[in-house]
Amino acid sequence: MAVFCTGCGVKLQSENPGQPGYVPVSALEREQVICQRCFRIKHYNDLTPVPMDNDEFIHILHRIGEARALVVKIVDLFDFNGSWLPGLMRFVNFNPVVLVVNKTDLFPRVNWVRIEQWVRRQAKEGGLKPVDVVFCSAEKGTGIQALMKSIEQHRQGGDVYVVGATNVGKSTLINQILKQAGAEKAPVLTTSRFPGTTLDMIKIPLDDGQALYDTPGVINDHQMAHYVASEDLKVILPNKPLKPKVYQLNPRQTLFFGGLARLDFASGERQSFVCYMSNELPVHRTKLEKADELYSKHLGGMLSPPGNESLKEWGPLDQHTFSLKDEPCDIVFSGLGWVAVKGTGARLTAYAPKGAGVYVRPSMI
Repeated sequence: MAVFCTGCGVKLQSENPGQPGYVPVSALEREQVICQRCFRIKHYNDLTPVPMDNDEFIHILHRIGEARALVVKIVDLFDFNGSWLPGLMRFVNFNPVVLVVNKTDLFPRVNWVRIEQWVRRQAKEGGLKPVDVVFCSAEKGTGIQALMKSIEQHRQGGDVYVVGATNVGKSTLINQILKQAGAEKAPVLTTSRFPGTTLDMIKIPLDDGQALYDTPGVINDHQMAHYVASEDLKVILPNKPLKPKVYQLNPRQTLFFGGLARLDFASGERQSFVCYMSNELPVHRTKLEKADELYSKHLGGMLSPPGNESLKEWGPLDQHTFSLKDEPCDIVFSGLGWVAVKGTGARLTAYAPKGAGVYVRPSMI
């Protein structure tokens, strides 16, 4: 009989230490068994990368559409665009969807009524019609009781599938649900800041004979986390409340976000640029005519991350030019954060690694 890792869901094996799911034979006798990879993540914060294929995720989504179940879709409020799953409604069929907005602990002083209105508009534009929207922090455990009530109300005796992109906090959220529900013997799912921690579906039985399923994170290749080494994730992924950095810029000035991204203010009225990014990510201001020279001389040094481990694979940054209208908006770097501007006819050029997402959206805050 096959045995699966209670941390990441992968099928366990004791033959090949270099393959996913490896565990010593002696460990198989334990009541709850985790693979060697999960053990190293939990105790040493060390991830062994495993190649992921989105085809398997598509298969899981098709399976959800064939079942009578509730879909709990999680998005990361800090990386709303990067963690969105486009086209989800095509797969879930007529199953209801509860939209969970995670990582609210990163936003200490905001108008939550306005942000909920913003989220609902963005969801509608993204083709999603959720039966409920719940704000929470899986890390802090806030909002979990409201989510549990919503799940019980809308699942109508069926299974529950938790879906989302990598790094949105699915496993952390489920661990909080199990903890606050008093499920002492339930498995503790492996969590980390690394993308792709969960490798396969994990089934958690519910009291009425149905089940809650944790699913692997869908890989959105345009997120910045896929362009940096693991050593840089702790810099770009915030774990404390954001402290916005405000810059009053004149035209022909540039902001560098480490060496990962850049924003040129080509023309327009002098205005504020408010940066919502990890507090650990350094921001450098310079004149536009000096920006190219600064980048070529200081990438990997003053302009870091990327660190030395990433530099050998680091190519030229791609350009994205925007002509803004006279209304507040955000320039979003997928997985890195965003810069809020007033617009006022500004012309901007954003730079990011080739393939990384760069967008303009209506102002969130």
